[in-house]
Amino acid sequence: MVNMVFWALTQEQRVFFWANRRPSHQGLNRWLSRWLGTITHMGGASFTLLSSLFSALAASGAWSTAGWQALAAVAVSHLPVAVVKRKFRRLRPYQALEAVHTCKKPLCDSSFPSGHTTAVFAWLIPWLLADPALLPMLAPVALLIGGSVAWSRMYLGLHYPSDVMVGAALGSLTSVLVSSAWSFF
Repeated sequence: MVNMVFWALTQEQRVFFWANRRPSHQGLNRWLSRWLGTITHMGGASFTLLSSLFSALAASGAWSTAGWQALAAVAVSHLPVAVVKRKFRRLRPYQALEAVHTCKKPLCDSSFPSGHTTAVFAWLIPWLLADPALLPMLAPVALLIGGSVAWSRMYLGLHYPSDVMVGAALGSLTSVLVSSAWSFF
């Protein structure tokens, strides 16, 4: 069992360092750093909560409902994130490993799970469920946004792969539950 845990941690670190690397091509490196350094903020509480509220108030019909659902899902998803972060207190990669590339102002709280990834997936799901006819068009965009935010968290040296995977699952599950329960209110 100890060997399996050691193997899993070694593999996770390998994937983390692959995601955290910087491309050797200067132009690609600059573009990727700019993209991931910007998109990561779409998973922040400020963006997800304020954009949800704005949509809920400014839109109409299914899109207003999606805004309210996104707002509720992001708010609700922060509760288990806070509890798990307090319980596990996992060091962030840049705190635990050497030679990690990180952003200018790295976070210092617990790494597990990724709150940004949780928030962006909790925020995205109601938009996908708002109009089933648009799902084939919206799903690739949502996957690009959610995947980019998740990847950015590793690229910036702030999270391990398991942090973002659990965050994506937690955000998606919370959002689906909120959207499903919405019809009862």
